[in-house]
Amino acid sequence: MRTWFDSRYISISDHRQDIRDALWEVQTLRREMATLQSEVERLRNARSTAAGPGLGKADKAKLDDTHRLAQETAKALDGVLQNEVLVWQAIDDLRAGRASGQPGEQPCA
Repeated sequence: MRTWFDSRYISISDHRQDIRDALWEVQTLRREMATLQSEVERLRNARSTAAGPGLGKADKAKLDDTHRLAQETAKALDGVLQNEVLVWQAIDDLRAGRASGQPGEQPCA
């Protein structure tokens, strides 16, 4: 019975670890976004103060890299937010199951 239970439900400590991992990832993404925003602002300021005909090769490469990193960060943040929605939906389902008092089902939280 315990093997079946363990294979069907995830433990509370695993839930907590998943939430900690998600929080760490969100904080990492927040720091990356702040870095990217400062880099974009620096490039905008450099472009507006430059008297030349356009961006140099180094600035163009940095701008392309910044754009690529922003796209990757946005995609990763979207995944984190989707996972957070799934976690909250699971929590809501557990609360609904507990409130209705369904016999035979034991929620893990």
